[in-house]
Amino acid sequence: PPETPAVTMEPLAGGVWYVAAEGIRSWAVECKDHVVVVEGPASEARSLAVNDAIQKQIPNKPIRYVVNTHAHYDHAAGMRAVQEAVGGEYRLHPADRPLLDLLTEQGAAFGFPAAQAPAEVHDLADGQRLALGEESLEVIHTPGHSPGGVCFRWGDWIWVGDTLFAGSVGRTDLPGGSFEDLERSIRTRLFPLGDALQAFPGHGPATTLGRERRENPFVGEPARLA
Repeated sequence: PPETPAVTMEPLAGGVWYVAAEGIRSWAVECKDHVVVVEGPASEARSLAVNDAIQKQIPNKPIRYVVNTHAHYDHAAGMRAVQEAVGGEYRLHPADRPLLDLLTEQGAAFGFPAAQAPAEVHDLADGQRLALGEESLEVIHTPGHSPGGVCFRWGDWIWVGDTLFAGSVGRTDLPGGSFEDLERSIRTRLFPLGDALQAFPGHGPATTLGRERRENPFVGEPARLA
């Protein structure tokens, strides 16, 4: 049988856990009664390994939601395995449903194996708050990298998917991408949330919204002066 992927799981703060299988990252947000899994490694084996680690580290708390910031293959290909393993509600913005329905075709374009979308998909909406006991995860629609891209805010933390990176932004040359939309999303939806928010991109190191507002060469103050 294939080897189980190695998983790293580290507590950060405020009930947030960093979880990675073979370097491909997810996060677990723990509240009083439930857990939400943000993103999933891009394979069934990695996703199952991540969920095993979460359930060992956070026992006796059911996974309430499994959510994606967007439906590109590297974020969504393992989500059916997650859903089947833990039974949490899978949620995605409806504008990315066409991408989800074409997971296998997306993967084939880059030489990756076929993947199935989750059997049941629940919609995310801008401004929605996913209730987790007395707390909630806020949904912020940030199109640009993909039509249905969203970010998730949890207190002073925000998961920005592939919308914003440390010193860069997500690519916009894939189907449905738009740099104008991406720039607008970041400048009007993310930066006004405040400089102090810790931002966790889908790839690369964490950053803050303030650092990107001041220094990002594509959408920050340097870009306005260029």
